[in-house]
Order: sequence, then structure tokens, then C-alpha cells
Amino acid sequence: MENTPRLYDTLSRFLRQCRHWLDVRHWKTLTWMVVGLLASEKVSLTAWVPFVKSRAQYAQSTVRRFDRWLDNERLNVHQLYGPLIQQALREWGDFRLRLALDTSMLWDRYCIVRISLIYRGRAVPLVWTVLEHGSSSVAYQTYASLLDQAAALLPLGCTVEFLADRGFADTALLNQLKNLGWHWRIRIKRSFQVYRHGKFRKLKRVMLAKGQARFWHDVWITKDYYGPVHVAMARPCGGKDYWYVVSDEPTGQATFAEYGARFDIEENFLDDKSNGFQLEASLIRSAHALTRLCFVLAVATLYLTAQGAAVVATGQRRRVDPHWFRGNSYLRIGWQWVKLALAQGEPLLTRVRLSGEPDPEPPRASNRQFHKRRLRQRNAILSISYA
Repeated sequence: MENTPRLYDTLSRFLRQCRHWLDVRHWKTLTWMVVGLLASEKVSLTAWVPFVKSRAQYAQSTVRRFDRWLDNERLNVHQLYGPLIQQALREWGDFRLRLALDTSMLWDRYCIVRISLIYRGRAVPLVWTVLEHGSSSVAYQTYASLLDQAAALLPLGCTVEFLADRGFADTALLNQLKNLGWHWRIRIKRSFQVYRHGKFRKLKRVMLAKGQARFWHDVWITKDYYGPVHVAMARPCGGKDYWYVVSDEPTGQATFAEYGARFDIEENFLDDKSNGFQLEASLIRSAHALTRLCFVLAVATLYLTAQGAAVVATGQRRRVDPHWFRGNSYLRIGWQWVKLALAQGEPLLTRVRLSGEPDPEPPRASNRQFHKRRLRQRNAILSISYA
């Protein structure tokens, strides 16, 4: 990628929004790390070296500089990243803001726990931590503080909808969400007990025909009698998996689509790995260093997503996306635009903003695939019961 000093200047102005830098060298090093990541298209300290302009004469000196930054315990990544995401959300508006919680494993040794903002088919990291933990299942106490950190970053008065998979279904979590004033859609296991009509009943004992959905309102779950809550159940025509979603708001067929937005965080993890930054190629084996490395990825994801959204908003998508309809994610569109801008002198985004407005151009690889997907969604549930 040519003209990386120009990219450095652009990202430097973006990162300057944070006022919590302890040393100007920390800020400059981070900027070069993001430049190296975008230019080399992978997480590799040695691959970043050719794109760095510095007084260092040897590649080893630059790699050590990056290593020291990743191992620096004085760097509070959430304190540094917070102002960036807050600035990005300043113009979100009155639209509902969806957050998703999920985990991802690295080499079966490290677990990334992340809360992300669901944004137009993808997700943008909000807060995270990396644990040396051999399983993707984590206890509530492990991620409870992340929710409070996330709440502090959101625009005042915004309506929040929290999404999580069945591994996080915990009444302690539901209590915290209630205290935060957030709505939620959380998938639960078939073994969950629901108290209804004066008796407990396990969800797996509720008979559902293929294509049938049921919605129970004002019930209680678990032996703790947590509630009242609302439950949506479905057995789609295709596939063997049943869906059980618990919500703080009355459920309906739309509940499944609302919960389904959670899968966008999995695309975010995919962008970190094989579909984007190649995180699994990293040689870093330290939970603390990986937590700071995730900060580098979060900055890159936020910037590229906002750049991609700006390209679409100005009607220039087809200059970098070969599909007739939008076939690439906003992150990928933004990445392609950065390459185009550096090669042909096009402008780069310096003011990062994410809007809560509906996606002006939802992804669609082709008309045929789009209509086939719509047909599958319509036929997934054929009968509904609110009994």
C-alpha cells in the first residue's frame, strides 16, 4: 500500500481525540500499528515493519517497539478507546441501539469476551477482555464489569437492546440488565423450567410441530421464579434446532429476527480472523498483550466501518465494490476505499461517525439469492400460537 504517511496523518488526527495518553509515543506507536495492520492486511508485527516511517535502522528495533507497547501495563485500553467510540455515537439519534455479548477462542487457550455494537450486518467492538481460559463458556462474574463499562460509553437516554446466546442465560445477568434499564433478547436452553398456570414445565416438553411458534407472556423462569418475562418458542421448517428466546418485552414473530441480529457479532469475530485481520496468525501468547492487540483491531474496525458507511452514503460504493448491489460489508468497503484513496488521492475520513438510521443499502449478493432468503424466512414459521 503506497503513501502510508498520508494514512498515518489521517489516523493520527482520529486517535488524537483521546485525551488520556500518558505519553505521546504511545499514541504514535498505536497509529503506526494500525497503519501496518491495514497495509499488510494481517496481524503480524514483522509484516507491519515495512510500512513504518521512523529513525529505526533495523526491523528488530521496530518490532521491539511494538512488543513493548503490547506489554505496557500502564496502557488502559478501555480508557483510550472510550472517547473514540463515544465520538462515533454522538449522532446516533433516537434509534434503538443493539448490543451483543459473545466469546471467541484463540488456539483453544485464550478466550475473547466482547460486547459489540450491532451495526448494519456487522458489529463494532465496544468493550472486551481476553482470558487465559480453555473454554468459550465463562461465568457471569467474568463479564459483569464489561456491561457497566459499556453502559458508560453509550449516548445518554438511548434505548438499548441486549442480545446473548444461551450460554449467557443467567438470572444475575437479567438483574443487571434490568438495573441498567436495558431491554433484552436472550436465547435459553431446552432444559429451562418455566412457571406457568401454577406449575413448572421444562421447555423441551412443549410439543412443537415443524413450522410452529408459540409465545408465552408473563411467565417465570428457573427455580428462582425470575420474572415476569416473555418467552418465544419455534421449530423452524428447516433444520433440527429449536429456538427458545426469553425477553423483557412481549414476544412475537419479530422476536426471532431481533434475536437473530446477535449473529452479526460472529461476523465481527470472523473479520478478526480468517475473513480480515488474520488474528490467529499472531505469535502473541499473553492474555494482557492480546487485550491490547484487540484494541488495535477495534480501532481499525471502527475506522474502516465508518469509512465504508461514508462511501455508501455519498453514492460511491460501486467504485470499490464490484457487486451490482452491496455485496461487501461496510468494513470491507472501507478497507477497499482506503487502498483506492492512497493510490489515487481520494479523500480519507477524518471524522468518524456511526448513524442509527436504517441501512440505506442492505447487503444483497444477487436478486436471486435475496428472494430465496426471503422465501425461506417466510416459510420457516407457518403457524403461531399465543396460548
